[in-house]
Amino acid sequence: MKKFKLFLVAAIAAIAAAGFTSCADDETLKLSNMERYQQEVDGAVAKAKKHNRAILLVAFGSTWQQAYDAFDLTRSEYASEFTDYDVFLSFSSAICINRARAAENTAARDFYEPKYWLEALGRQQYEEIIVQSMQVIPGEEYGRVVNAVKDFANNSNGDLDDDYLSRVRIRIGLPLMAGAEDDVEALASALDANFRSYAESGAMLFMGHGNPDEFDTYKANIRYTQLEAALQQKHPNYFVGTVDMADNFKVQVHDRMVAAGITSGNVYCAPLMSIAGDHAHKDMAGDDDAWDSDTQSFEENEDGEVEDTSWKQYFFHLGYDTTATGTYKDSGEGALVKGLLEYANVRALYKGHTRSAEVVDYYHSMYPEE
Repeated sequence: MKKFKLFLVAAIAAIAAAGFTSCADDETLKLSNMERYQQEVDGAVAKAKKHNRAILLVAFGSTWQQAYDAFDLTRSEYASEFTDYDVFLSFSSAICINRARAAENTAARDFYEPKYWLEALGRQQYEEIIVQSMQVIPGEEYGRVVNAVKDFANNSNGDLDDDYLSRVRIRIGLPLMAGAEDDVEALASALDANFRSYAESGAMLFMGHGNPDEFDTYKANIRYTQLEAALQQKHPNYFVGTVDMADNFKVQVHDRMVAAGITSGNVYCAPLMSIAGDHAHKDMAGDDDAWDSDTQSFEENEDGEVEDTSWKQYFFHLGYDTTATGTYKDSGEGALVKGLLEYANVRALYKGHTRSAEVVDYYHSMYPEE
């Protein structure tokens, strides 16, 4: 009987312990992904906090190791130069975040949207927060950065101290080509310093992203046209096209080259994007090829673009030599498949925007009568 009682007590204790464990697991399982992500970012910020000022770098994102290396280099450089700030990196693209977490092209890595970082910075009550846009133009993606800042400043989660939000200094570092004059000229000078030797021996083409007309926030696509004009003041062999801007696809770039008398010779391609990701590796330097060998031509879509054909293949079939820079498949990727953040003089431009970041006054008290 005594043994039975001891067994019963032990059994009850085991069941109780299992119940407590189950409850703890249930509590964890009850967390939504949003809550879990916020907990993870909260922990990262709390652990890293050394100062009362922070810089949040906000990039669109990527799934390529080359891009991660560029982001890590940039963040490290910021931390070394902005010694009074804690520096963090955020992705604004949910697609890139999810694919990075799923290890699409390299080892799995966790990134988070700006809203989680800003909330965590607020919970740590940083006195100053600089949000640096890593975009090239003030287009659709930059608009998302601004909206994230506005939501934070207006306490969208409703859980930050109202007095804190009235005191925190929030600043936004503008995109690379925010301004039509100084910024465009500064980038043109940096690119010319990096690529002048190529322009002197052939057509030097830059592939930007651009926004479709319906998403051309702030009419920012004009910056690509302005950049080409600024570059051509330095050398006539520079051209700037995009993957999404109407009337500025690779087809129109070729039209402008022909109009300038460039119908053969070397063609060099480089991404006009902060990092070398999918667009650089696939749309620019990939092997997609829709060349019709029977008609010896491409078919253009209703927007005047040749789909399913990379820039390297497009210009190769039009009679240009794309092998010298490694943008043609037989010679590998080559040195030109590099994002803008891989160039020190372009990183310097971003850091200049951070130093001159504009103060944002988006805060509106929840209790205006007080």
